[in-house]
Amino acid sequence: MACLRMQNCFFFILAFCFWVSNCAEFNDIFEPSWAIDHVMYEGELLKLKLDNFSGAGFASKATYLFGKAGAQIKLVPGDSAGTVTAFYMSSEGTLHDEFDFEFLGNASGEPYIVQTNIFSNGTGNREQRIYLWFDPTADFHSYSFLWNHKQVVFFVDSVPIRVFPNNEKLGVPFPKKQPMRIASSIWNADDWATQGGRLKINWSHSPFISTYKNFDIDANEYGLNEESRGVIENGSKWWDRPSHSSLTPLQRRMLRWVHRNYIIYDYCKDSTRFSTSPPECAGLRF
Repeated sequence: MACLRMQNCFFFILAFCFWVSNCAEFNDIFEPSWAIDHVMYEGELLKLKLDNFSGAGFASKATYLFGKAGAQIKLVPGDSAGTVTAFYMSSEGTLHDEFDFEFLGNASGEPYIVQTNIFSNGTGNREQRIYLWFDPTADFHSYSFLWNHKQVVFFVDSVPIRVFPNNEKLGVPFPKKQPMRIASSIWNADDWATQGGRLKINWSHSPFISTYKNFDIDANEYGLNEESRGVIENGSKWWDRPSHSSLTPLQRRMLRWVHRNYIIYDYCKDSTRFSTSPPECAGLRF
């Protein structure tokens, strides 16, 4: 299990080395992917800045194939209309796989929209949008992916907000062969992000800053041997246990609660875009 910290891990190591296998600074695991001068470090916090010159982003140096990855994020406060903060995993190439959290900014007092999407073998267009049940600008909350051979689950704190089961039997490609980097970015998306692009960024309110801490990666680092991380007694990984092959009854109830109360768009129900429902939507029940 990787324990990531922005600054020196010395005191943490003294207290917890009996159970931590690897403790590293942020720069050992991630690196800025663009606009390095807009990637800021403040103690244990990492901040990405968007202004009228540039956005910013970072990505993991390593790639991962299955496991769990997440971070605690506090989103841009106040008038964030037109901005998008993304936290995602992605492989490379035109036939890439990708899991997306995209946090769509809004005018002051209006709720953030969280858009999720999944690409498998280069095919996306699987957007869902929800409102959150809390103010994501007031404090840090955890956003994470659980990925194994059977499903991909998106979590907000401990609540599953989306599941993408393996439906290869229906002819739907499932992401299982391409290792992915863990990444995040903030950028100007005022051509579409808020009210369909009608509400633009007010640059007088810049800079717009998203803040991160406590990155949590418990995943199979691609290219390392079986002993590297996540191994359980029989040589497999914890995320491949039968208990993680589908949602638990409690998780199903939580997911139904999210969909009944907070979902505002689901591609599976968009007959304007899809005259025939995408095959993975058929019989999807929680």
